[in-house]
Amino acid sequence: MLQAIKLLPKVGLMAVFFLSVTACSEKEQVETKSKDQQVEAKSQTEEKSSGYKAPRNSLGQPDLQGVWDFRTLTPLERPKALGNKATFTAEEQAAFKSKAIDVLDVDKARDEDAVTDADTDIEGAYNNFWFDYGTSMSEDRRTSLITDPANGRLPALTEEAVTRMKQNHLRAFPVRDILSIGLVDFRPAGPETLGLSERCLLSFNAGPPLTPSAYNNNLRIIQSPKHVVIFTEMIHDARVIPIDGSAHLPAEMTKWTGDSRGHWEGDTLVVETTNFTGKTPTFQMPIDLVDPSMNGVVGTGENFTLIERFTRTSDSIIIYEYTVTDLSTFTKPFTVAIPLKASDSQLFEYACHEGNHGAAGMLSGARHVEKEEAKAKSH
Repeated sequence: MLQAIKLLPKVGLMAVFFLSVTACSEKEQVETKSKDQQVEAKSQTEEKSSGYKAPRNSLGQPDLQGVWDFRTLTPLERPKALGNKATFTAEEQAAFKSKAIDVLDVDKARDEDAVTDADTDIEGAYNNFWFDYGTSMSEDRRTSLITDPANGRLPALTEEAVTRMKQNHLRAFPVRDILSIGLVDFRPAGPETLGLSERCLLSFNAGPPLTPSAYNNNLRIIQSPKHVVIFTEMIHDARVIPIDGSAHLPAEMTKWTGDSRGHWEGDTLVVETTNFTGKTPTFQMPIDLVDPSMNGVVGTGENFTLIERFTRTSDSIIIYEYTVTDLSTFTKPFTVAIPLKASDSQLFEYACHEGNHGAAGMLSGARHVEKEEAKAKSH
């Protein structure tokens, strides 16, 4: 059944979309490209040449162990209105952060919009208590998490990727979409037509790669002589990554989160992941208000190679960088950098399958609507 895409409910949409909208005036945005690049280059140079020496574990490797928080209000893509502006001023970043926190307050949005309050209260899911986007931005004041390309935006999609993306909206098997938000009159015939996160197979933020999102933006890193474990709170998924020089699995052996192999390059842990199953997408695209048909996931896992880099730059920060390469989906690779902040918090089990009332509710709701329609037709 053909499914159309519509604008998401106001509260849910703004909670996701705002992070690609600027809080600066046009006048404040007029800066030269060369000046911005110099500031960004200076920030990166100072970071790498600060003289910080990461603590070592018993094997002499940089100690990355602990719980790390990857929340950030820095948008994935640089807002188009900012043009070539690579960094905020301190004042601009403070304004952006303040407005982001304000807009992400879903309770406030409900209170201010009495006309659609009933819809947003039902469709907007959680109250603000349950959301945890964080309240900080990158210390280097970058205007995007994307560092390459230099314009801070995702590369163009290939024609094949655009065609496949629109086909995804039909929910033909295998369903690679992460979520079902935005589908009009979506009536899942069975659990197989639900999004992957709604089925607890993958999450919307744990990846790989990591993607800061609405909640559970935490992970634990554990090191042993031959392995590194990256354990994410969301979907409580553990990637056990060999660092002993062993080869990747045979190409025909694919996994939901791919096959990862790690090695050290100086003080940086480099992880290469291949062998993703074709049942997964390459990447979840940011929300697009201009063309809602461009919302959703792109690519298929079998064409996807991921390189992740973990570099401890202070006692409280690991710089997590990842590079996505899938030339059947994006016209060139792109790189993202996210600060992981040390946390003394506990990780709690995210018992997704055991507590998945949402999937049952979506299925029973669809059957109820069908019964009501059949009843109406019989009279």
